[in-house]
Amino acid sequence: MWKTSEGSTGRLIQLCFAYFFFYVITGVTVKYFQSYPGGPMMVPIEYLVYSTIGGVSVALAVVIIRKWYKFKTALPKKIGPFTVPGEFFYIIPSGFCTAIIITFTTLMYSIKGVSVMVAMVIMRGSVIVISRIVDSIQIRQGILHKKVYKEENYGVFFALLAISVKLFWSVFTQQSGDFDFFTHPAAMSILCSYIAAYALRIYIMNYFKNTRPKGIKGDNRGYFAIEQISATTFILIAAFALFYWPINWGGGIALLEHYRSAVTFSIPSGGWAILAGTAFGLVSFFSVFIFMFKGRTATFAGLVNRLTSLLAGTAATIISWMFLAGKFPELQDWLSLFFIIVAIGFMTVAEKRRARELLAAHEIEDDSDKLTQKA
Repeated sequence: MWKTSEGSTGRLIQLCFAYFFFYVITGVTVKYFQSYPGGPMMVPIEYLVYSTIGGVSVALAVVIIRKWYKFKTALPKKIGPFTVPGEFFYIIPSGFCTAIIITFTTLMYSIKGVSVMVAMVIMRGSVIVISRIVDSIQIRQGILHKKVYKEENYGVFFALLAISVKLFWSVFTQQSGDFDFFTHPAAMSILCSYIAAYALRIYIMNYFKNTRPKGIKGDNRGYFAIEQISATTFILIAAFALFYWPINWGGGIALLEHYRSAVTFSIPSGGWAILAGTAFGLVSFFSVFIFMFKGRTATFAGLVNRLTSLLAGTAATIISWMFLAGKFPELQDWLSLFFIIVAIGFMTVAEKRRARELLAAHEIEDDSDKLTQKA
């Protein structure tokens, strides 16, 4: 196994490969459980319940077994007789944002009459735009001391083109029904909450990364542990409230009944869906570690995260077509893939520039030295 250094290009490649691998599994299992004719044919809210249980369980198991919750603070705070990490005051709100993101993503797809395609385009695009805005804000605040390379800005442009292809395609083919999304109060409320939660979460992640005192390593594992523990707590509270105090978010009584059946484990194949959800839990590790990757801007990290997920989505579509009677990627899918590859090209150039800059400043180690020593 290639041992890599924190913040090195090699470490970034490893994280992206792991993220891609488990995201493909997540994408394929979603199609199997929800749309494969020979599969369980669960409705989205049912699969959300089981996949969330599986994902949260594997994440919590790792952080507890590996004791990542033993957070290394650089900002101890006294609260009465106790000393607690000061970072908890913003990591716990980040966990609340994570809970919103996890639940609201599938709730969006569950709303009757809402185009999943339009929802996905806006959600993915918002993360890229938010990441770029966060860099601008933190540069002005003096928190981020690195500039955003022009190649990163080019990458943003082509990534937004890639995710917008299907949206443009609907305009040209006059599929006007796709845009009823914008007149749906529940959909717009969920979307605005999702974007606000992601914006705050990305800001907090980069605040944590960019404000570590010199000589103190950023404890990304500790951050992940506290964020996941708090997110799980908020998800359980929301799940309990929804079960006993149902809210009609646009899907009607039938959707609530599907939710209750899933929560009471009345649906066959629920155990297998939980197992499938563990892949999503593993995705969360690598997603967070990419977002918080050492020495990189939010623009770069957000783009790497989204581009990897887009590639994984394309791969999952092809695998589903081959083995699960799914649809073969259409022309707009291949055009989107072309723009993704162009964006990756710009990001590769940006990464080479950034790695040279960080090596010159002795902020990271050169993995090539390790390879030479091993040889």
